[in-house]
Amino acid sequence: MFEKFTEKAAKAIILAQEEAKRLGHNFVGTEHILLGLLAEGTGIANKVINSMDIDPQDIRREVERLIGRGGGTLISEIPFTPRAKKVLELSWEEARLLGHNHIGTEHILLGLLREGEGIGPRVLKSFNMDIGRVRSQIIQIISGGSVIKSKESGRTPLLNEFGRDLTALAREKKLDPVIGRDKEIRRLIQIMCRRTKNNPVLIGDPGVGKTAIVEGLAQSIVDNNVPPMLRKKRLISLDLGLLIAGTKYRGEFEDRLKKITEEIKNAGNIILFIDELHTIVGAGAAEGAVDAANILKPALARGEIQCIGATTVEDYRKHLERDAGLERRFHPIHVEEPTQEEAIQIL
Repeated sequence: MFEKFTEKAAKAIILAQEEAKRLGHNFVGTEHILLGLLAEGTGIANKVINSMDIDPQDIRREVERLIGRGGGTLISEIPFTPRAKKVLELSWEEARLLGHNHIGTEHILLGLLREGEGIGPRVLKSFNMDIGRVRSQIIQIISGGSVIKSKESGRTPLLNEFGRDLTALAREKKLDPVIGRDKEIRRLIQIMCRRTKNNPVLIGDPGVGKTAIVEGLAQSIVDNNVPPMLRKKRLISLDLGLLIAGTKYRGEFEDRLKKITEEIKNAGNIILFIDELHTIVGAGAAEGAVDAANILKPALARGEIQCIGATTVEDYRKHLERDAGLERRFHPIHVEEPTQEEAIQIL
């Protein structure tokens, strides 16, 4: 198989072995193959990573954080793990699927994503690298087209119309600084990084600062003070009232919200914020129509969209607790009033 490797792909594999030695490991795993691809630096794999606005150094740091340094006895011939061998086999499969008779760095990248279980693939997925998008980028580059680097907002026209991009506002320094809410922001991040039940809902009295906490998260994303899986995310506040406004006919609201849900799913990097979350129960439900809650529940259940909600204790009990299917999708975070010292700081 190795005779089918391009010069850059062969170099990436040699560098993978070097990375294993550098880290004191006596095996070459999927993580070392990923590090080898990054170290090669000039192949199509790196062009694809850069086209997705991902810093290769961030990937490297995350891999090294996860695997650490080994203390094993180094040997001259370092063996490949079964998962690493599987990646190379899948690389050849990917090359053939694309009609190529060689294995390039791009096919190794696809092989990593296809393998799916090792540390290398898991790190790539934590950066929201999807095999479908990666394959599309590769085809675009190979066919001589320019790398698709469309503006993020271009992929979500309806969401842009009915939402407010909090991360964009944070980037432009248009949000007020958040004081004394570090604990709540950390809890928000912790829940959002879970595999399941990763949709937090902030519950507290009116005026305690629930929206400010979400704006604090937007600022943390922009400042890169979040785990890799939340970097490059867009946090968008959906205006449900605006979405309902002007929907005269039955099914019109339902159609709008379904299209927005589809935009979020396809973009792959959206976190939705719905203030007054309880209003989605019954929202838009004209005679015979489906309300917002029942439109969103299937997408939330499948993990296709991620959402942060905010509501009061009374409204949570009155509306969300009565809808067991909706309540199951959200994890409550109780927000207390600021202390006297924090209130003075805020003022």
